[in-house]
Amino acid sequence: QVNLEESGGGSVQAGGSLALSCRVSGDTKTMAWFRQAAGTKREAILSISTHRGMSWVADSVKGRFTIVQDTANKMFFLQMNDTKPEDTAMYYCAASTVSEILNFPPREDQFSAWGQGTRVTVSS
Repeated sequence: QVNLEESGGGSVQAGGSLALSCRVSGDTKTMAWFRQAAGTKREAILSISTHRGMSWVADSVKGRFTIVQDTANKMFFLQMNDTKPEDTAMYYCAASTVSEILNFPPREDQFSAWGQGTRVTVSS
């Protein structure tokens, strides 16, 4: 069984930076970060295959957000730079434990383990 524990989040002014962390216990194939703004569906924004390091980034955050993998310490990070008010959302890390996900964007139902979510608020 894979467990994910998120930390980080909070408030930041537009243009600022914020980092989210996800501690992983167990073996994973693909990790991803999703977010859900109020009144919208949860969307994938970044993913990375755990063993091959293949990554994908949504257009909405390309050039601003990065997924970082610390394999030795079983940690994944979401580095958020040049934040915008539209980045305000609940952010979730997710793990696929069965297979490497090679379709982009990845779907929610492909991930069996989820973090508890952490809120990010970007003020203008």
